[in-house]
Amino acid sequence: MRTVRASINCAVICACDAQKSKRGEGLPVVTHAGRILVVDDQAINLRVVSSLLERHGYRVTGASGGEAALDACRELIPDLILLDMMMPGMDGFTLLKTIRGDMALKRVPVICLTSVQDRDLLVQAFEAGAVDYVTKPFIAEELLARVDVHIGLKLTRDRLERVANERQDLVNLVAHDLKNPLTSIVFASDILVNNGVKPERVPRYLQMIHESAGDALGYIRRYLESQVPGEEGATVDAVAGLDATLDWLHDRYELQCEGKGLELRISRAVGDPQVRIEPLVLRQVAENLVTNALKYADMGGELHLAAQAGAPGFWRLIAEDRGPGISADQQRKLFKPFVRLTNGDPLAGLSSGLGLSLARHIVMRAGGQLFYESREGGGARFVIELPGA
Repeated sequence: MRTVRASINCAVICACDAQKSKRGEGLPVVTHAGRILVVDDQAINLRVVSSLLERHGYRVTGASGGEAALDACRELIPDLILLDMMMPGMDGFTLLKTIRGDMALKRVPVICLTSVQDRDLLVQAFEAGAVDYVTKPFIAEELLARVDVHIGLKLTRDRLERVANERQDLVNLVAHDLKNPLTSIVFASDILVNNGVKPERVPRYLQMIHESAGDALGYIRRYLESQVPGEEGATVDAVAGLDATLDWLHDRYELQCEGKGLELRISRAVGDPQVRIEPLVLRQVAENLVTNALKYADMGGELHLAAQAGAPGFWRLIAEDRGPGISADQQRKLFKPFVRLTNGDPLAGLSSGLGLSLARHIVMRAGGQLFYESREGGGARFVIELPGA
């Protein structure tokens, strides 16, 4: 019986195409981005349906049974599954329930292909998670119309989810990048408000406030212009000087290190090395390392910032302190987003746990790497390694 039904299916589709060919017409050929998995234990059905869908621009994978379908899904998640419900072994109902129980697959739409119009079976299929059905023998236009609708809905939903995720990423980035200059503003203004500085040093604190506010506005302009942080870091023409970066870090954070009881020491490399990254982006990345040291380094210690030669063709910017360092267990989580390595929050709710994750992502986009080393004698060492210009 199944062979007869398959032959009827093939005849209906071929006859339909032949009729259109006689009239000088054809089914519309369009290009789709969708990936479709066709599951049927009958080879002729797989061949006919796959051929029809491929002629209309879909990327099609065939599977002759439930286990093969699951293997195909795990290798490459499809945008739609066309599923024959009546198969030996793992039938369509069992496969559908398995798909709906898999977190990676549960949102993939499934259209049932069935030879029967038994209402109870169709209800059972919908209860198992099917979104639509096509009865055999089917007409090519009907199958394509239903496929187009559900592929379109799936791809639109995916696109909206990407937009939502990108928007959330942008919110996280803006909040994170504004945190450092705003923290500097709060630090300097607190000192001035509480009269905790000698009169001759007031101009330096005012300059810190002015420059930090300018940096904050600069970050906002970049985001409003829809530039993605780190993209410009990968620009071939972008060049940053390590000495200039060290000077900026010294000027910006010397007073904060002093307030924390840290000695800020700078070591420059010979020849003012240049690296391939946008200067503002390098400053943002390096700031994360400095602010981490300010959060966790011990009082009365040292923060050492240095420029050194790295691997051939690369230069390093190093930030090292004599704080508690990071245990081997914690190092595995060091660059994961939204992870803080201590139970307490030294910034009283301002720390998001995003800094090192974002910094590594930006450095990698620029062709470099950011990694951690335990420092001999105790303490932490973070290394930014970038290609030389």
